[in-house]
Amino acid sequence: MTYKNPLIAVADMQKSLDFYHRVLGLTVEQDFGTNQVLTGGVSLQTLESWAGFLGCDERDIRFGGKSAELYFEETDFDAFAARLAAMEDISYVHPVIEHRWGQRAVRIYDPDRHIIEIGEPLPAVARRFAGQGMDVEQIARRMDVGADFAAQLLAE
Repeated sequence: MTYKNPLIAVADMQKSLDFYHRVLGLTVEQDFGTNQVLTGGVSLQTLESWAGFLGCDERDIRFGGKSAELYFEETDFDAFAARLAAMEDISYVHPVIEHRWGQRAVRIYDPDRHIIEIGEPLPAVARRFAGQGMDVEQIARRMDVGADFAAQLLAE
């Protein structure tokens, strides 16, 4: 068995396609009409067709649950966060935070209230700490990882 990709139902395909392109830079790789596969492997399925697959009424499908998210990483996190802040129509789960291990992240909602997280890649976190004068041992302690893993992150 091979895991392929996440699929999320959307109420308005065009609105969702516009959001994922404008905010995350994703584009359509495969267009199957009621299903659109985006770069990175995210699939969007129309609400109507999704309800048909499940054999239920569209009203039985609820958006806005807080049990899952789509996770992305952005190497130039500062530039992304600034660009995101300039977008007036973004609905935040929370603004940019720094997790206890030092990784910065922001969580936002897509048009159907699916949670999207954009995080700073761990190698970028390690390099940021090195730029602040930390050595490998200090980085490992700050990130709560082993020194070998911290050195590996710095080498990436």
